[in-house]
Amino acid sequence: ICGVGSYAAEVLVRSGIHNLTVVDYDTVEITNVNRQLIALQSTLGMKKVDVLYARAKDINPDIIIKALQIKVKEENIKDFFNEKYDYVIDCVDDIIAKVEIAKFCLDNKINLISSMGFANKSHPEQIKIAKLNQTKVCPLARSFRKKIKELGYSLDFKVVYSEEKPSEVIDRKILGSNAYCPSAAGIILASEVINHLLKG
Repeated sequence: ICGVGSYAAEVLVRSGIHNLTVVDYDTVEITNVNRQLIALQSTLGMKKVDVLYARAKDINPDIIIKALQIKVKEENIKDFFNEKYDYVIDCVDDIIAKVEIAKFCLDNKINLISSMGFANKSHPEQIKIAKLNQTKVCPLARSFRKKIKELGYSLDFKVVYSEEKPSEVIDRKILGSNAYCPSAAGIILASEVINHLLKG
């Protein structure tokens, strides 16, 4: 439940999605406050899934929401799919988990949309929806494309990404973020899912 994921979940809940499962192994930290809806002084140290669960219920008491505090790994990926999902939204920043989610969804013909990288970016107007094979500029998308292709899977599924070149930073290991790019990406991502479901 990152900056992108928290906003995507919020839009889904406020748009009337009735069944929702959220997955995150982490707790709310002070470094999350600048970009995550669930990150407040009052929620520091709390499980992210618990905070999102309570927030969703506060918005819509009738929502059926399952909150799983688990880290996605190759050995447990099947555990998340004990029930049928209309759509899977991948907002993880761990490339290994991201690949496992994509593999499972593609193998089982489950609708999938993945969030790419929005660190060190400051222009939300450059965020787009495209198939993975159409992405450019984004370093995370490049790495994701390579791994999916090496495994022999199709790159013909949707992602949300930015064509903005990441800002130059002194230390490339520092992935700075802000309040508006991840949130914009989450809103765009959720809108794509909702519009797809409405068409169905």
